[in-house]
Amino acid sequence: PHPQPEREGMFHRGSGLNLTSGQYTAPIAGYYAFTATLHLVRREQRRKWQPCRGNRLRVLVCVQSRCQHNSNLETVSWLESGVGLFTISVTGVLYLQAGQYASVFVDNAADSPLTVQSGSDFSAILIGV
Repeated sequence: PHPQPEREGMFHRGSGLNLTSGQYTAPIAGYYAFTATLHLVRREQRRKWQPCRGNRLRVLVCVQSRCQHNSNLETVSWLESGVGLFTISVTGVLYLQAGQYASVFVDNAADSPLTVQSGSDFSAILIGV
């Protein structure tokens, strides 16, 4: 039996994805294709008294939460000024040992807070052992 989707339109097959923790745990060792697509809303602009930290945003898929090591996928985007909705994606292949997990991280160096919107997704597919 396969776990049932949490909401309509959601595809969920296999036991590797934990929707509570946001982690995908590899059931067997192999190469996995990962894709994360985040829909983000920039809520407010930087106030004049805040230091400018730039407009860089990184989205990563990291193995065992070790984003500083080479076991990750990464995309970097430079945000335009202003408030609004935008989408950022990261995709690629990672090798996981059985029992290792991968999860999505957002490194926000932008000058305003971001909120992840519904409709964002994270997927993992075993492509080879």
